[in-house]
Amino acid sequence: MDSEAIARKHEKILAPMTRAGRMFWATVIPLAAIFLWSVFAFGWQYRSGLGETGMGHPVSWAFYLVNFVFFIGISHAGALVSAVLRITRAGWGTPFGRAFDLGRSSRFYWVALHAQFKSPLLWDFTCIMTYFTVSVIFLYVLMVPDIGLLRERFPNRRWLYRPLSLGWTGTEKEWSTIGKAIGILCVAVIPIAVSVHTVVSWVFGMQTQPMWHSTIFAPYFVVGAIYSGIAAIIVVTLALRKVYHLEDYLKPYHFNNMGLLLLTFTLLWAYFTFAEHLTVGYSGGSAEQAVLWSKLTGKYALLFWIMAVLCFVIPFPILIFWRTLPGLLISSICIIVGMWIERYTIIIPSFIEPRLSYVRGDYMPSWVEWSMTAGLAAGFTLAFVIFSKLFPVISIWETEKEEREKESNPR
Repeated sequence: MDSEAIARKHEKILAPMTRAGRMFWATVIPLAAIFLWSVFAFGWQYRSGLGETGMGHPVSWAFYLVNFVFFIGISHAGALVSAVLRITRAGWGTPFGRAFDLGRSSRFYWVALHAQFKSPLLWDFTCIMTYFTVSVIFLYVLMVPDIGLLRERFPNRRWLYRPLSLGWTGTEKEWSTIGKAIGILCVAVIPIAVSVHTVVSWVFGMQTQPMWHSTIFAPYFVVGAIYSGIAAIIVVTLALRKVYHLEDYLKPYHFNNMGLLLLTFTLLWAYFTFAEHLTVGYSGGSAEQAVLWSKLTGKYALLFWIMAVLCFVIPFPILIFWRTLPGLLISSICIIVGMWIERYTIIIPSFIEPRLSYVRGDYMPSWVEWSMTAGLAAGFTLAFVIFSKLFPVISIWETEKEEREKESNPR
């Protein structure tokens, strides 16, 4: 089947790229406005200094670190889950494959120029840049066959697609080469992705802040990252399915399997959360006890128990008894919000209750921090929307391959 025939067969996947109606602009304009406002907020903070934020003494890490850990975590699931599903040849995951503190910002390059390899912050920077590079290459390699199709399907965009397609024509040699490249990248992505959030946890665990100096933090952070990431993928794909009418490709059984995967990580998250707080409650020192009880019954109790409800009490029964599309949407939104709160309750209470006899402080985020948090969320969403106008959100060549395999091996 030639590229034009494949394009006609999967016209619904390509349809979002051919039109930009009112819904598109009604989405893009507010998101862009929020993102630009966050850029203004950053400029205001850059000119006036970090005193414009709610951070101070002893709370020197706050919203920015909460957002850093949260968004890095969400980014995990895309490439990591995609790689695992490909290695295990789980064909049901095909439609989901594509969807998945620096101080003075002008001196960010000093991290590389004046590297201190004894610092976990440098380990963090190195792992994140490595993961970012490998993920971009992974995504790009998987898209090359589809970009070759787009080059022929959209002549007015050939200026974009021709160089990106690398001259793809679909020969047997090209398919063999890309198959080997995908296999190598799948194997490489998994340890790199795990290392990223492991090192993020070490930025916390290598310190002596109460409830951070823990050996369980590495797997706890990795599980939490994948947990929130899977939930984000489900929300994004459900939105794409509804808006772009992709019901023929994103079917209920696909989401049922994703729901089972989410259920698994719900139980893992609950186990690690219970284990972390049990050990502190049973044998922690006075500083750890102060932080723990500020979460369980003190000033952060409301946030802590909201987190528990959103991350376990609500999604657990839904994912067992009601794995419908509405049920998965409710569970995933609860998990995303709950996991952001979890990052907050990990960071802020430990700063408020330090080990040393500092004067205890408090923290209230300023409009700058709220603006930049909203800008991150808007920018994250805007990137997906713009991507969907330039490239198919579902891999056409992998969908075609899966269909041929089903035809040749009917059950």
